[in-house]
Amino acid sequence: MRAVYILWIRQLKRYVRKKSRIVGALGQPILFLIALGFGFGPIYARAGGGDYIQFLAPGIIGMTVLFTAIFTATEIIWDKQFGFLKETLVAPVSRFEVMLGRTLGGATVATVQGLIVLTITFIAGFRPYNIWLIPVAIFFIALISLLFSAFGSVIAARLDDMQAFPLIINFIVQPLFFLSGALFPIDQLPDALKFVTTINPLSFGIEGIRRALTGASFFSYSTDIIVLSALSLILLTIGAYQFNKIEV
Repeated sequence: MRAVYILWIRQLKRYVRKKSRIVGALGQPILFLIALGFGFGPIYARAGGGDYIQFLAPGIIGMTVLFTAIFTATEIIWDKQFGFLKETLVAPVSRFEVMLGRTLGGATVATVQGLIVLTITFIAGFRPYNIWLIPVAIFFIALISLLFSAFGSVIAARLDDMQAFPLIINFIVQPLFFLSGALFPIDQLPDALKFVTTINPLSFGIEGIRRALTGASFFSYSTDIIVLSALSLILLTIGAYQFNKIEV
């Protein structure tokens, strides 16, 4: 598993070197947190929902992890174009290890980014109802990171066009985010939207974070963990298959 460790560390080094990317990735969640949290907060409170920041913060954390995890896979296409991936694939290691190392690296980057946004939500006024459950929230952040880092790797393994990747991913990511219960309670949706939201894998991650931080959730812990873990394993398997099909 030495190859897994090397690729994982390489991904982290890339993340640390590109400080502008770290700062840039925080712009959208901060904007959502301030504009929606404080903009719609009074309306949400008058409707009897309470403090909207308390509801919104887990969703913004989930959004950050989703976008960061998927877009770390861009580097797979980058490495294809510049030959580094070919050098990795011809090495005497299994392609599953190559895929796993890259996925774990992307998942770690997304988890760190999620923790940064979690800290920012505290500054914005969010308060967890039980600080001892923050590690549970971090566990769900890591699960979301692994799931969508694997998903991004599956997509990137099939593409060679750097410009096509963000277009395809945005087409997928936007519905995943807006139909995940990140911005509104699932139980108050019309039946059709509620059905779509309850089959969205991101919903289970955000609801897991929300239960750990606020005590309220549409799903149970066990459901959240089973769905996220099962889908992660499935995508890792598909990703390994896709990497085996890459020609060098």
